[in-house]
Amino acid sequence: MDDKIVIDVARLDPEGETLSGEADIVKLDEEFVKSKGPAKYSLHARMFGDELLVKGRLEQAWTMVCSRCARDFESVTVVEDYVFSAEIGKKEQFFDLTNDARECIILDLPNFPLCDGECPGIAGKSESRPDERWNALDAMKLD
Repeated sequence: MDDKIVIDVARLDPEGETLSGEADIVKLDEEFVKSKGPAKYSLHARMFGDELLVKGRLEQAWTMVCSRCARDFESVTVVEDYVFSAEIGKKEQFFDLTNDARECIILDLPNFPLCDGECPGIAGKSESRPDERWNALDAMKLD
């Protein structure tokens, strides 16, 4: 398994080429989010003159902590519409997509991960009683 996604621009078919595989490009080991295994990719790369155009799909599995109930759960980030474009010099033989693909996957992470859309939160959480001091304001009549 690779730790980079590299395109051999020099041998790229003029009609484009499909590249797929797994690469360990997102090594994230934070307190609440940990990458689980390599990222999977399925990309189509094609040259248009001096421009490299890459489109495809990226996928990364995670172990996360729910922002409501604080339990660990597994999730998968899928970037269905990954697009990258860059001008390539005639002398360049290889182009490394690793940093752009990693950034795209990480930016697709949810800000507040939930184990389930209906997650009730931490069990035993009690509702606080309303502050009755504000009742006097509710009774005011403003004309």
